Amino acid sequence: MSPRRPKASSSMAAAAMPLAELEQWLQARVDQHPAATGLPMLDGYVAAIVAGPVSMSPLDWICPLLAIDADAFNHGGTPEFAAISAVALRHNEISQILSTTPNQFAPMHRRQPNGVVDPRPWCQGFYAAMRLRLSAWAPLLDASNVNHRLLLPILLHCRDDQAGPLLGPPRTGRETRDSLRNAHLDIPAAVEAMRQYWMPIRYAR
Repeated sequence: MSPRRPKASSSMAAAAMPLAELEQWLQARVDQHPAATGLPMLDGYVAAIVAGPVSMSPLDWICPLLAIDADAFNHGGTPEFAAISAVALRHNEISQILSTTPNQFAPMHRRQPNGVVDPRPWCQGFYAAMRLRLSAWAPLLDASNVNHRLLLPILLHCRDDQAGPLLGPPRTGRETRDSLRNAHLDIPAAVEAMRQYWMPIRYAR
């Protein structure tokens, strides 16, 4: 049986795992190395899939996101299928919001105990999805491209494979600290701008 492509439907909503349960499920799978280990990372990952330069088969991005096999798409009534359904719902929700009311797009950032937004997990999830097709993202990774600025509010919070700042050590000083603290405010508009930037390429006829 070929894997079924998730579609927006009442049956998918009924099958979907609640988000709080999905986060616990992801955390219990850390040893299987899912691309996301919590909801903020998952949300950033899905946002990159929606706004990115290429359309991808659900198998190609959901499997690494959840650390599941393709066969999980074929078996309803399992925790894996419930997680797939939850991810597909969030994908469709982000796509719908960006297409109709982009000003209402709100990343699922975590907050620190003092109430300060911590955008790092969301941004790291976004970057994890970028890495699935990193060559396709090359134009925006080129610092000489004026639109490179669209990625900066996200990449400023990302880490490389050695756990160092992806964009290199930040400059010291209060201005830099304030910039990092407030960069997350630019993320919703940047995501929609990236979606618009890639649209002629992604949907070229």
